[in-house]
Amino acid sequence: MADNLVIVESPAKAKTIEGFLGKDFVVKSSYGHVRDLAKSDKAIDIENNFLPKYEISEDKKAVIAELTRLTKSARTVWLATDEDREGEAISWHLFETLKLKESNTKRIVFHEITKPAIMSAIQNPRKIDKHLVDAQQARRILDRLVGFELSPILWKKIKPSLSAGRVQSVAVRLIVERERDVESHQTASSFKVVAIFMVEDGKGGKSVLKAELPNRFKTKDEAEAFLETCKGAKFTISNLEKKPAKKSPSAPFTTSTLQQEASRKLSFSVAQTMLIAQKLYESGKITYMRTDSVNLSQTEIDAAKAEITKQYGPQYSNPRQYKTKSASAQEAHEAIRPSYFEQSTVDGDYNEKRLYELIWKRSIASQMSDAQLEKTIVSVATSNSKDIFTATGEVVKFDGFLTVYMESSDDENTDDAPEGLLPPLNVGQVLQLNEITATEKFTYPPARYTEASLVKKLEELGIGRPSTYAPTISTIQKRGYVIKEDRQGRERNVTIIRLKNNQLATEVKTEITGAEKSKMFPTDIGTVVNDFLVENFKVILDYNFTAQVEKEFDEIAEGKIAWSKMIGEFYKPFHKTVEHTEKNTERATGERILGKDPVSGKIVSARIGRFGPLVQMRVDENDEKPQYAKLRSDQRLETITLEMALDLFKMPRNLGDYEEKEVVIGIGRFGPFVRHNSMFVSIPKTDDPYTIDIDRAIELIEAKRKSDSEKTIKLFDENPEVKVLKGRWGPYIVFGKKNIKIPKDLEPEKITYADCVRLEKDTPDAPKGRFGRFAKKNTDTKAAPAKTAPKKAAAKKKTAAKKSAPAKKVAGKPAPAKVAAAPSRTAVKKAAPAKKVAPAKKTATAKKTAPAKKAAKPAAKKKSGKR
Repeated sequence: MADNLVIVESPAKAKTIEGFLGKDFVVKSSYGHVRDLAKSDKAIDIENNFLPKYEISEDKKAVIAELTRLTKSARTVWLATDEDREGEAISWHLFETLKLKESNTKRIVFHEITKPAIMSAIQNPRKIDKHLVDAQQARRILDRLVGFELSPILWKKIKPSLSAGRVQSVAVRLIVERERDVESHQTASSFKVVAIFMVEDGKGGKSVLKAELPNRFKTKDEAEAFLETCKGAKFTISNLEKKPAKKSPSAPFTTSTLQQEASRKLSFSVAQTMLIAQKLYESGKITYMRTDSVNLSQTEIDAAKAEITKQYGPQYSNPRQYKTKSASAQEAHEAIRPSYFEQSTVDGDYNEKRLYELIWKRSIASQMSDAQLEKTIVSVATSNSKDIFTATGEVVKFDGFLTVYMESSDDENTDDAPEGLLPPLNVGQVLQLNEITATEKFTYPPARYTEASLVKKLEELGIGRPSTYAPTISTIQKRGYVIKEDRQGRERNVTIIRLKNNQLATEVKTEITGAEKSKMFPTDIGTVVNDFLVENFKVILDYNFTAQVEKEFDEIAEGKIAWSKMIGEFYKPFHKTVEHTEKNTERATGERILGKDPVSGKIVSARIGRFGPLVQMRVDENDEKPQYAKLRSDQRLETITLEMALDLFKMPRNLGDYEEKEVVIGIGRFGPFVRHNSMFVSIPKTDDPYTIDIDRAIELIEAKRKSDSEKTIKLFDENPEVKVLKGRWGPYIVFGKKNIKIPKDLEPEKITYADCVRLEKDTPDAPKGRFGRFAKKNTDTKAAPAKTAPKKAAAKKKTAAKKSAPAKKVAGKPAPAKVAAAPSRTAVKKAAPAKKVAPAKKTATAKKTAPAKKAAKPAAKKKSGKR
């Protein structure tokens, strides 16, 4: 065994690092966190300074067992987890769980996985930074307290299975408020006036000069009146101004800016960006991808300079050191950059190559010269009006960093076209008018958030940190509070007034507006939950408060404040609010009264129900039999109208008869369907159940029949409910509501009805329960250990299983302390192989392990309580 054991988080990182170290080192992975807060509400001892109770994750017990064995034979244990708070916490949990000693345990950190970085870390070890651990622990405990206390309130006051989180709920609030800003936006129109002139280009040809009127006209009449004054007018260049300008490169990537730019340029989700960046980091291609620093070390600045000089020339090099605006940024870390600047491309899959190239270009560009520009502003006067047209042009005198990289923008609601090259012009020059157009333009609502722009907003508000952006955005989508999707735009009319050859003409064209791509929309349940939390937990949902909490985590990491004190100051008023809300608030349903049904006179309303958003029709609040209808996927509680709601009550729709049987459209638990002669056919998402006609319904019925006939192997005259069918996993028998597996010795085509009856009797009924045959089997847990015995001891297995039956009598007795302390499954596995053990002893083992299964959780709590 090697003298040195190095423990990292991921196996990919372990493999890379092992290649840099000699034969005296063994590198193993912990596969992330090895323990976490206990899952019960007793995980935090509130009365004892919020003392946490940790337990080893079930899937990490084998990992801990192997690492424990390796640490016993290693002279030195090197904890080489990531350099952020999460990484420091993992190292601390490993130290505690493996019962390591400070005398032979060393903590090493590095921000890139290269041989020089690893060797430098080995030469400069340190102790575990308990302040960083406390900061991570404080975040984890605070978030657990918020989640465990808020979620039950939501179950009682809104609907079951909801949950809340400190940062996630604030992110949902941002999206809900933006959606309301969009919905409340009042579109206004104005007329933008653009003139097209023809100019001699000095080569015998003509060039186009496009100039715009700086002010816009509010009405069509005003625009027409201005164009009337331009009839027969003379247009001359009244002023020509040239001034130098420059563009500077952006700083190297931080976690946030990488997520934003990968979204804009590569169309990656935030989670996808982090997953690919993790792979690049673990394979030694880039530096650590969770950072808020834009700093580069002097060594890397020099390396970038050498590569720029080599590839582009010395005039393109301009070494820079960037400073992070955020006071909490850790400047000791580096920005995200390539491990080796001389590698402009790397091996890997398509997306890895694309993300690496983006990082390389941004890093190189940050160390390059400014782009030198010349900006020209042209003023064009008209003889019949005081209004001045202006045209701008931009000439790149020296491309500098633009030869490599140009940052993208989130601003999508703009009419500005890129400025281009202007033809040769002189002051006093008379221009030949080609045409003037006044085009109707509309104001835009605020843009809905993309994942990238949401990250940008959270960062601006100081909410969250590099490691939290991706999980926050994933969580709010998984919980169903937010959906990310594309939405089609709608048509609208645009008026264009054109002056050409001194003649005015008006035309109306159509344009598509409001189309959305990969935008984040709040769901109805997300909106109702947000409103409830904002009303009752103003502090938790306050942007400034959430940002202040992040600052306090930073202060804990710096050792300025004690984590338990910070949690205490937060928890006491928060808990009082929880208690008050539970006792004094009404249920929140987001209900809106839409009006009355003109036919029945019943009240129609929209609200959140047990299974989601719905509309209901009732006489009054005491009506015991109201009518319900689910909202369509494109409808929202806040915007649905009475007319839309009444349409929803048209289900089920009777389309008429086919083959003397009714064809009915309905919407069930699993979506819209066609019902015909006891047959149900799912309606595809491409069809609208509210508009589908009889012809399309018949088409779906016939397609279903064809599909069924193709999978039918055999039918029986004796009983039409008995069939032999082709299934996804092979042929099977349908006997009424029971599905029966066909033995291998029977050919499906030759099965008789008598065979089916016999197999049906031999096949037990599926257990009743919530999930039918997939329900958890209600077997006696005391006999379970027999299954863990080795395959070789098949005969002994049966004996053990039979003799374990009496364990039922002792199940209620307290489990022996020895059994409760040990993981039950491991104990059985180790005891079973003993060949010389008498059957009686095996029975004893079975008896002991049976209660252990139930006692496992309390045992873990007892152990945690001692810490």
